[in-house]
Amino acid sequence: MTSEAAELLEVLWGRASTAPVSASQIRVLFILEHNDGINLRMLADALGSTPPSTSRLCDRLEAVGFVERHASTASRRELCLRLSRRGQAFLVDLRARRERALGSVLEQMPAGKRTALLEGLEAFCAAAAAQIHEGDATDARSA
Repeated sequence: MTSEAAELLEVLWGRASTAPVSASQIRVLFILEHNDGINLRMLADALGSTPPSTSRLCDRLEAVGFVERHASTASRRELCLRLSRRGQAFLVDLRARRERALGSVLEQMPAGKRTALLEGLEAFCAAAAAQIHEGDATDARSA
């Protein structure tokens, strides 16, 4: 059921174009949105990628004006990555388009089913957050 729902969301959201960026680049934008000033190595780790591949993703995002690179105050050899105002605006617009698409589907559902879905999603979010925080605590202990 979860894979079917995920596939349906991809199709639904696919109708709301993400041009001029790819799905991988959107992941970068989301990570930068929540980790302002992250360096390339940390971003690569978050993506499960290599620094050279991540650097190429950032090159493309910088070329369209969604990402800015700044010299780090901690190290002259390190660059900090930030979401630009244009990148922030793109994410606001993307979320609005996705919400409209989801809203259209939800409007077609009976009220009781929408309530059940909301309760289920709240429980899902709580469980996912607990798992993420547990993983963060484990990472902190092993560091």
